[in-house]
Amino acid sequence: MIPYPDTLLYIDGVWRPASDGRVIPVLDPATGGRIGTVAHAGRGDLDAALAAADRGFHVWRLTPAHDRAKLMRKAADILRARAEDVATLMVRENGKPLAQARLETLAGADIIDWFAGEAQRAYGQVIPSRAPDVLQMTLKLPVGPVAAFTPWNFPINQVVRKLSAALAAGCSIIVKAPEETPASPAELLRAFADAGLPAGVANLVFGVPAEISEYLIPHPVIRKVSFTGSTPVGKHLAALAGAHMKRATMELGGHAPVIITADADLDLAAATIIPNKFRNAGQVCVAPTRFLVQEPLADAFAARFAEAAQRLRVGNGMDPDTEMGPLANERRIPALEALVADAVDHGARLLAGGRRIGNEGWFYAPTVLADVPVTARIMNEEPFGPVAIVNRFSALEDAIAEANRLPFALAAFAFTRDTATATRLGAEVEAGMLSINHLGLALPEIPFGGMKESGHGTEGGSEALDAYLETRLVTRKG
Repeated sequence: MIPYPDTLLYIDGVWRPASDGRVIPVLDPATGGRIGTVAHAGRGDLDAALAAADRGFHVWRLTPAHDRAKLMRKAADILRARAEDVATLMVRENGKPLAQARLETLAGADIIDWFAGEAQRAYGQVIPSRAPDVLQMTLKLPVGPVAAFTPWNFPINQVVRKLSAALAAGCSIIVKAPEETPASPAELLRAFADAGLPAGVANLVFGVPAEISEYLIPHPVIRKVSFTGSTPVGKHLAALAGAHMKRATMELGGHAPVIITADADLDLAAATIIPNKFRNAGQVCVAPTRFLVQEPLADAFAARFAEAAQRLRVGNGMDPDTEMGPLANERRIPALEALVADAVDHGARLLAGGRRIGNEGWFYAPTVLADVPVTARIMNEEPFGPVAIVNRFSALEDAIAEANRLPFALAAFAFTRDTATATRLGAEVEAGMLSINHLGLALPEIPFGGMKESGHGTEGGSEALDAYLETRLVTRKG
């Protein structure tokens, strides 16, 4: 196993400690013990990153798209070659099983490749004019330096989407990555640095999130903001960006419903969606959470869910037999305990789990609740942990109404054999993403984003580059 490093800032092409020497401890979620440190950026470090991003933008925006794409593909290949070491670091700091960390790292390389292709397809238009001697055309130009803020649950995935889109468009970027999981995003930046990315084009800082966002977003160098995290924080940052007329992409919280109709293939639904609930210990913004099962199947599905939860092997992510690792930080334990206790107090049935495991690390048992009333907190607040709710419904209208009841509208899932039902769900379920009869989300080539209070904008598919480009009209006579 490679040793866990003390992670540094990356500013203007140089790996460096904080100017005042401050560091933040990094803890192993499986033990709670300290495994390293990460540099704590101060105001001087942020000023250096801003100046570097400003200089880097003026270099990178003039770099031909084909050259940008070539460098990005080289970075993707470097990341793939280092995937095992990067995944090991991710397990140490995040806790997820090694197989999941490896998959996230390799998927990150695929995302870089996808955006490298999109760099070469940022087309403008020639618009037919009303006069024969007038040329009207639009140009797609990079918006400018970007400030990106990412969470700890997917240390590479959440950075690589923002970083790749910015670089493909010709923008420079300052990434404020998570202090809990700093080493794996640092390795992502290292892949680009080793691929030859010019100094200042991509910069990496760590520190107090509020201090960094409050300083970077209003700064005149920054022209675009991208944030992934909770809805309350996202609202605040979007308002701050709006006050300074900065573009903002917000990928915020969810509370994904899963509608399973009476005609659904129960075996398919269970085999597909139950393991996905416990991926990354349920710390996934698109994690299925409210399972709405039509009456004839409800009891059988709940029993199967509880059995699967009890069989799940929970342990250290480096153990090859582990299917679910610990929660990423200590504060998630009391948060989940409070939500589960409140649900039971409101009359919910606890079918599995509902407790902490052991007294070392931050392990929480895979948990299944049934017949949870809508007055319970967990029916209204994103649990962000390995807790599933199985409720029953009679008519499809009731399931759709419950799916749409909350202000969150990021992801939704459904299982049905009926084409008419699937069509209706696609039209009526309010979600930025709906996956029917399979798990089809988060591929590089398809949109990834939410509606309502789950944010705005997309970080996948051909539309993802739009937020990093401005449209300029050039009209010429003669």
